[in-house]
Amino acid sequence: MSEDEKRDLMAIDDLGGDLADIIDWAIAFKHGGEITQDFKPLDGMSIGSIYEKPSTRTRVSFEVGVSRLGGQPLTLLSNDIQLGKSESIADTAAVLSRFLDGITYRCFNHADAEELAKYATVPVINALSDLHHPCQAAADLMTIVERGDSVSGHISWVGDGNNVFHDLLLASVCLGRDVKYATPHGFEPDEEVMKRAKQIALKTGSSISGTNDPVEAVAGAGVIYTDIFVSMGEEHMEGKFDAFDGFQVNEELVSHAHPNYLFMHCLPAHRGEEVTDGVIDSSNSVVLDQAENRMWAQMSLLTLMCNEDAWHTFRELV
Repeated sequence: MSEDEKRDLMAIDDLGGDLADIIDWAIAFKHGGEITQDFKPLDGMSIGSIYEKPSTRTRVSFEVGVSRLGGQPLTLLSNDIQLGKSESIADTAAVLSRFLDGITYRCFNHADAEELAKYATVPVINALSDLHHPCQAAADLMTIVERGDSVSGHISWVGDGNNVFHDLLLASVCLGRDVKYATPHGFEPDEEVMKRAKQIALKTGSSISGTNDPVEAVAGAGVIYTDIFVSMGEEHMEGKFDAFDGFQVNEELVSHAHPNYLFMHCLPAHRGEEVTDGVIDSSNSVVLDQAENRMWAQMSLLTLMCNEDAWHTFRELV
């Protein structure tokens, strides 16, 4: 794959109209049985994953997913390389591109992910930044699509207008899903992301509405999604947690949703803070399906970006 042809994923809307097909591919591969056993589109390829932040789901899902696809996963922790310290991001990107066939990057600053993608000559996937989390969004929408028509009502977000919400919103409107969100005053989503989401919604016919009242956001919802109130790297933000008083997803709040609503959380959860045990452990909860689907969705993304011909070949088989 030449530099001009390579494809990067910084935010979920970078996928454009391909998102629905990427999700369908992931679902087909997940349930493909014997047809998937000998399908190794990453055979002979090495995929490097850089982690500035610790990870459970991201690391395991990428390592196992790459292995299932026949590739060799290589994990690089922050202390393993000199990225942005004694070596520039640009130089690191150029060097790693000589060894690897693809790079995933879990970082603090979104600008660093964009810089790595700019100077790498192989595909780069943003595995989480402070602004976007596209791999999570792909898994989230995969989890919803898997349930088909059983999901009635809009997607509701309750909590911080953070990176997880940004890509959940973008992915939802890309697929024509309505979104209502509730955030405390001062913790609304990024304005530029909202502008992009509204432009997409105009094309797909979906609606977006925001409020500071969680009850208003979840009324009639088919999906209720929350995340921790204080993310990794925000521990210094004194008083942030107090702003989320009244935003806990508990039994009283979810009583306003559709009876068959899905509860979603990207994990890890701080039980008793943003969500109660009674909600996250209920039959409505699909948090473990979300976690598993990170692997399947990322396998679809990796195959498309690193071996597009094989991605299309599998689509024709199923």
